[in-house]
Amino acid sequence: MAAPHLTHEDLSRYREDGYLLVRGMLSRDEVDLLGRTARQDRILDQHALGRADGEGGTVRLSLWNHPTDTIYGVIARSQSMVSYAEQILEGEVYHYHSKMIMKDAKVGGAWTWHQDYGYWYQNGVLFPLLTSAFIAVDPATRENGCLQVIRGSHLAGRIEHVLTGDQAGADLERVEKLLERQELVYVEMEPGDTLFFHANLLHRSDQNHSDHPRWSMIVCYNAARNNPYKASHHPQYTPLTKVPDSAILELGGRRFGTASEDAGFLDASEDRSATSLKKP
Repeated sequence: MAAPHLTHEDLSRYREDGYLLVRGMLSRDEVDLLGRTARQDRILDQHALGRADGEGGTVRLSLWNHPTDTIYGVIARSQSMVSYAEQILEGEVYHYHSKMIMKDAKVGGAWTWHQDYGYWYQNGVLFPLLTSAFIAVDPATRENGCLQVIRGSHLAGRIEHVLTGDQAGADLERVEKLLERQELVYVEMEPGDTLFFHANLLHRSDQNHSDHPRWSMIVCYNAARNNPYKASHHPQYTPLTKVPDSAILELGGRRFGTASEDAGFLDASEDRSATSLKKP
């Protein structure tokens, strides 16, 4: 399997901006299969968690630790996805976890401003050597609550986080000062587009008041050399077996219709990344 390569300009943009948008990372057939499977998946639905957004809304998501031989795991282990993460993090990576964000029409909640490392720091992860691949399952627009990022905010380092509702949010004083100096970007995406972003990049999203859903799947990769020094509810280093990109349709479509209980779904009582933080 020949590994796809990001250009020097791509990698420089990621280093400077804290994110890189790859258009058409998944084909129309691949993302259609992902979307159909996820919406019909009773196991995924049974493991869905609710997160109050502090604004009267609730974010619904399912989160799992292990990339099994399902459509979700095959995407997370696909050659292109893993190779891009390896180039961004400059070495071997492993699957830290994946999640499906189910932002439904009219009722999908908001995410407060946060850095992912603001959570994962609590889990014994020493360095922010993680990247997340945010895959648009539906069109993501301003109207249905697309992701917003502060360009270059990852360079500010880890910011203190406190609980707002059920979510951990970054210190708003620092966020406001960063917004005075850095560009706010609404990341509008088509299905199959994938945004790779740094663990310290500040990001948020609005509630979905539109008539259109905005589901997305996020795969988080940790650098193998950044193995957490203690056990937590997310896994320590586990070797990741890549599969060809073609496996998404070949395996995902033929054999693996739903999520697997072996994926290690996270229950609300187990998620200590946010609950270990103090309230403001």
